[in-house]
Amino acid sequence: MSAVTVRVARLPSAEGLPLPAYATSGAAGMDLLAAAPCVVPPGGRALVPTGLRIALPPGFEMQVRPRSGLALRHGVTVLNTPGTVDEDYRGEVGVILFNSGTEPFAVSRGDRVAQAVFVPVVRAMWEEVASLDETARGGGGFGSTGHATKNLVKMVDKE
Repeated sequence: MSAVTVRVARLPSAEGLPLPAYATSGAAGMDLLAAAPCVVPPGGRALVPTGLRIALPPGFEMQVRPRSGLALRHGVTVLNTPGTVDEDYRGEVGVILFNSGTEPFAVSRGDRVAQAVFVPVVRAMWEEVASLDETARGGGGFGSTGHATKNLVKMVDKE
């Protein structure tokens, strides 16, 4: 497993909190902690500050991902998952939490609210062409390779 160095600056709101860390030797994500308390109402969202600013090395992004335990136990997830922190962003890292549950979700300072995963970025260049090669799948999407297509069409038609 390779490692990358990420420079981090702590804001006053994060004083006394541990830096994000891997919980186990095989973990892909580091836990991000809340730097301030808040309440996420049922069906609502909140921007949870981490109190951290980072400088990623060139060619990397930090993805902000949900924690499975929060999703399972409370119906709380990261709304724009995965959230992307670009290498040139220098503001405070925030986590947009969404509460799909029926009860308000209280976040306390120091709670683990999301995971940070560091990912190499590949930049694409567009090549405009007159046509594309054919594949067995063709233009089928949204369950077209499985048995869910009929159910999806029925769901969409009902809306």
